[in-house]
Amino acid sequence: MTTSTAIRRHANGNVAGKKVLYIVSNPATLLGFPVGFFAEEMTGPFFDLMQAGCTVDIASPKGGKVAFDGFSDPENEATQYPNDLITLGFKHHTTFGKLMENTPSIADVDVSQYDAVCVAGGGGPLVTFKDDTALHKLIADFYESGKIVGLICHGTCLMLWTTLSDGTLMADGKTWTGYPDSEEEMMNAALGTTVNAYTIETEAKKNPRTTFESAAPLAPFAIRDGQIITGQQQHSTRLFSDLLIEALSE
Repeated sequence: MTTSTAIRRHANGNVAGKKVLYIVSNPATLLGFPVGFFAEEMTGPFFDLMQAGCTVDIASPKGGKVAFDGFSDPENEATQYPNDLITLGFKHHTTFGKLMENTPSIADVDVSQYDAVCVAGGGGPLVTFKDDTALHKLIADFYESGKIVGLICHGTCLMLWTTLSDGTLMADGKTWTGYPDSEEEMMNAALGTTVNAYTIETEAKKNPRTTFESAAPLAPFAIRDGQIITGQQQHSTRLFSDLLIEALSE
């Protein structure tokens, strides 16, 4: 008798009918250049969640038109991701592509209507999220309502500022990841300048009550700690989606 070598896999669970809010940053300027959010960090999980049976809405802190970071847009002349087929499909879809033209503001969000909130990274978050107390409160409201909170890449900067109703940081007692200093240094070297005035990892390590981890530069890496799911960067979107779907199925 031969030993079977079959490998079997099943879906993470049934998430049909679950509803997810995806928050992306409004356009901003960094070092004199326009920035927005990293395309794949929204479009990848959007596709995965939709395929799993979820409904996904997109919003931004201020509402209105939002934009991809140019280098993450596969049709931008400066792109580093020309083969991002999911973003191409999203951008040219007759329904989904139009979602970026006029996003609702987070002021119009009813937390009770959603099972999870996700936040994309990119150039915009470190510029626009730090002083946005309304956004911090919305994330805290999701968390304190028992919802899943998913943050990826620079979107994880919200772990630095989201304060709960008892005055503690949402990050306290949690282990998480995000865009690390090793990747910030690679970006600085490539551009010949310091891109961000502060970094997520350095700021996180000032908090003795939280644990920031990262994998090797550009390696896929994601962490789930209770309700909070974090991904290191754009290469981590599939791991991030898997953890989201798994959490939503529970």
